[in-house]
Amino acid sequence: MAGETASVFPLTLENETTPGNYFISNYPPYSFWKPDNTGDAYRALESIPPKDTPLGIYLHIPFCRKRCHFCYFKVYTDMREAEIQRYLEASIHEFSLYSQKPFIHDRQPNFIYFGGGTPSYLSSRQLTRLTDGMKKLLPWDQAEEITFECEPGTLTETKLKVIKKIGVTRLSLGIENFNEQVLKANGRAHGSKEIERSYNFAQAIAFPQINIDLIAGMMGETTENWQDCVRRTIALQPDSVTIYQMEIPHNTTISREMKTHGEKVAPVASWKDKREWVAYAFAQLEAAGYTVTSAYTAVKDTSRSHFIYRDQLWRGADLIGLGVASFSYVGGTHFQNEHDFDAYLGRLQKDELPIYRALTASPEERLIREFILQMKLGRVDRTYFQDKFGIDIHQQFAKPLRVLQEGGFLVLDQHGVQLNRSGLLQVDRLLYEFFLPEHRTTRYT
Repeated sequence: MAGETASVFPLTLENETTPGNYFISNYPPYSFWKPDNTGDAYRALESIPPKDTPLGIYLHIPFCRKRCHFCYFKVYTDMREAEIQRYLEASIHEFSLYSQKPFIHDRQPNFIYFGGGTPSYLSSRQLTRLTDGMKKLLPWDQAEEITFECEPGTLTETKLKVIKKIGVTRLSLGIENFNEQVLKANGRAHGSKEIERSYNFAQAIAFPQINIDLIAGMMGETTENWQDCVRRTIALQPDSVTIYQMEIPHNTTISREMKTHGEKVAPVASWKDKREWVAYAFAQLEAAGYTVTSAYTAVKDTSRSHFIYRDQLWRGADLIGLGVASFSYVGGTHFQNEHDFDAYLGRLQKDELPIYRALTASPEERLIREFILQMKLGRVDRTYFQDKFGIDIHQQFAKPLRVLQEGGFLVLDQHGVQLNRSGLLQVDRLLYEFFLPEHRTTRYT
């Protein structure tokens, strides 16, 4: 099962895409977070944070026009307006419960992220009421970045003006692919004609940063189509481009269809092809003046375009996740909300935080978490870990670093770790080398 154990991706083999989680977003693995540990979360919320710990807010908007065949997030495509409004009111109530906890300690958010699902599915009126309610509880005056995910087919010029008015600084357009047939084959709600229209609307309103999301290796993808997607992306000149390699987690439409028919290999490109396509995209973007800043991102102007949500999370910032199934991280404790819509609303109706499972990371696990996440940047600063954790990463991770160095994926120098392009393009499968033994042979999620 792709991405689930250390033995899944032998360093000497190229693999077909099979069901499982490939992308590593956190550590320890989610499968180790347990309902019996929720007391840890409540204790973390009662503690005073160390000075200068950044605070982020994530709000999950779980509503979509359609469910993509590769989607593994908690989303709903059949909710009525009254149910959506109940959800938004519940998320504000959840935020109010957090705002009263000692861990806030007069802090204001450094970054805010509206993810989904499809945040742009909400109407202009719903967006305004939602964000007005949030701002009353915790001002956004000090937020360096407010990110808002959009699906092109849900955008109008009027709605984009509202999105900018509520304070969004980083607009992320989930284009994924420009080809009509590929979009349909993968269950995307928008069509190719809606892409340029929505992008032009956004550009005319002059958001500080516009990001375009692409996915390499979708069903029906070809080399020719991918190259055309890259060309059209560069022609739009977005401030940044995020590219993910297609994976097939277990709870997707594709994986369920595969199970029904007894298929083991997903109907998408191999990992080798996907890496080659992303390598092509990065090379073309670099030729157009972009800089590759992570395993997934290229930025046109690094002096003005940043991704603060990513950078601060990967350096241990506190994060409160609002909404159904959302994830939080407070003072070294991970926790996740109820993953069922009614259970989430029911807990809040009783004035309870809807925390479902949790795990407090050990000091070593916190070190590993930050190290592997920063590996995704392509470079890890030795001094940072000496100052924060009092360890030398060259010594702490000597064995796995040697394995990856001998495999030709990275180099070590006095400043830290530097991945080459080959290592960066497959970094997620390499990170298991740094997992503790008990975390290598179990499900990631």
